[in-house]
Amino acid sequence: MPLEIVTIPCLSDNYAFLAHDPATGATAVVDVPEAAPILNVLREREWRASHILITHHHGDHIDGVETLAAATGARVIGAAADAHRLPPLSEAVSEGDSIRIGMSAGHVIDVSGHTVGHIAYHFPDSDVVFTGDSLMALGCGRLFEGTPEQMWRSLSKLSALPPRTLVCSGHEYTQSNGRFALTIEPDNPALISRIKAVAEAREMGRATVPSRLAEELATNPFLRANLPEVKRHIGMESASDAECFAEIRARKDRF
Repeated sequence: MPLEIVTIPCLSDNYAFLAHDPATGATAVVDVPEAAPILNVLREREWRASHILITHHHGDHIDGVETLAAATGARVIGAAADAHRLPPLSEAVSEGDSIRIGMSAGHVIDVSGHTVGHIAYHFPDSDVVFTGDSLMALGCGRLFEGTPEQMWRSLSKLSALPPRTLVCSGHEYTQSNGRFALTIEPDNPALISRIKAVAEAREMGRATVPSRLAEELATNPFLRANLPEVKRHIGMESASDAECFAEIRARKDRF
């Protein structure tokens, strides 16, 4: 059985996720901006947190980890490369390592760029990937530590996952990301349609995260930096894919 995914709003615009295995009752919490909303949902559903999966070290993803771990006894899993700046880990993992949530096996992917040491968790049997602040809905994380080349490699790994994959990212930034995306591809019909759907969802107070990778591939400018039409629009027809990505990221930083 696939994992059951629950999106939990936290802080002002963060998301945490529950990944629940119905067969065994095991439940992973992915990132913990704050503990209280997560504990509330666990109580409502009568689930027990068995694992906490950390994507990266920023406070708005880890500040509630120790409180949640103390309250639930959950095992805390995070990147070995980041262990020195994460809450105490039960297990330190690196790219290529596997983890198990009940009957469901997940794979660790190094997605450095937003930070160095950022990881994602892909559960192929459930068609879901938890990307933190690497690949985001209609966007990607600002490059606080990594290089454009690193981030492009990371996004390329995520782009290669099956298009049906559900992308669980860490923030409700989709509307602002969409406004920027239009400056890169103003005539992209899939993007125009998505922006309208996002606006309607937000007007009704609905989350726009998670999203499908197929939709990101069709509309997210940071995944489309390799396409001739995108390079042509930004005047970089002869540039490498990584150079084009770097220009798009720089434009977003100034947007």
